[in-house]
Amino acid sequence: MQMSDVIADMLTRIRNANSAKHATVDIPASNMKKAIAEILTEEGYVQGFEVIDEEGKQGTIRVTLKYAANKQRVIRGIRRVSRPGLRIYVGCEDMPKVMNGLGIAIVSTSKGIMTDKKARKLNVGGEVLAFVW
Repeated sequence: MQMSDVIADMLTRIRNANSAKHATVDIPASNMKKAIAEILTEEGYVQGFEVIDEEGKQGTIRVTLKYAANKQRVIRGIRRVSRPGLRIYVGCEDMPKVMNGLGIAIVSTSKGIMTDKKARKLNVGGEVLAFVW
């Protein structure tokens, strides 16, 4: 079965594994998903990720989720913004702030996939992929 929105699938897998308090979650690999996993790692929302290459296959990204003391979830919410039926584009001056700066927006720009803070700093706009808080 062909999936129409692979980023939404990735975010849903992370959200579900986070709600069930799993240690890791496996996601089919792609370059965009690797970039999103890298941003989540840099911003401290997940512990890390590794790419598991399989011979002649797509490969898998194994994301290690992060929890605070007493198994408190670090990711409180994760939401897809732009979707295949309705793309959301913003300029650098209209870049959204998630939870008044407590969360991040993941943005796909002409200079790569980055956070809203970095996009404002580089003065570029793009497609808003997701909000994480």
